[in-house]
Amino acid sequence: MNAQAAVEGIRSLGLARVVTFLGFSDAGYDDEAKVRKTLLTELKNFDPSDTIVCSGATAEGIGMIYSLAVLQGFHTAGIVSSQALAEGVQFSTQCEAVFVVDDNTWGGKQANECLSATSQAVVDVSDVMIGIGGGAITRDELEGGRKKGKTVRFHK
Repeated sequence: MNAQAAVEGIRSLGLARVVTFLGFSDAGYDDEAKVRKTLLTELKNFDPSDTIVCSGATAEGIGMIYSLAVLQGFHTAGIVSSQALAEGVQFSTQCEAVFVVDDNTWGGKQANECLSATSQAVVDVSDVMIGIGGGAITRDELEGGRKKGKTVRFHK
C-alpha cells in the first residue's frame, strides 16, 4: 500500500489520537529495563479509550511497546516498510493492525532529502511522536514530525 493508505487505515480505526514510538528495532537496547520504564511512564500520559499506540510492527527493540500497551488496554497498530516482508521479519503478535508500505528502503530521508514513503506515513499519522534512542531513521522521522508541528519527545 502507499503511505496515504496506511494513514487512512490507522485513522479508520476510529480513535482520536495516534502516539508513535520510535527507536531501535533489531539492534535492541543495552538497558531494556530502563527503556521499559520510560515506555510505561510515557504511556501514563495517554488514555487507552482514545489513543492508538503505533510503532514499526516488529516485536524487537522499540516493539516491546506493544506488549506494554496491550496490557494497559491500548489498541495497537504498526507501520512498516515492505522490506520487512522481503526479509521475512516477524511482526509482533501484540500489534493488532499492521500496515505495510511499498518502499524500497527501511525509512528515513532519501537522496532528495524527502522522507521515504514509510517514514512519511509515520509522520503523517502521528499526533505525538516519542523517540527512545534510535538511529538515522528515528532522527529523520522526529525531525519530520517537528517540521509538521507534531508533539515530539526524545529520550536518550
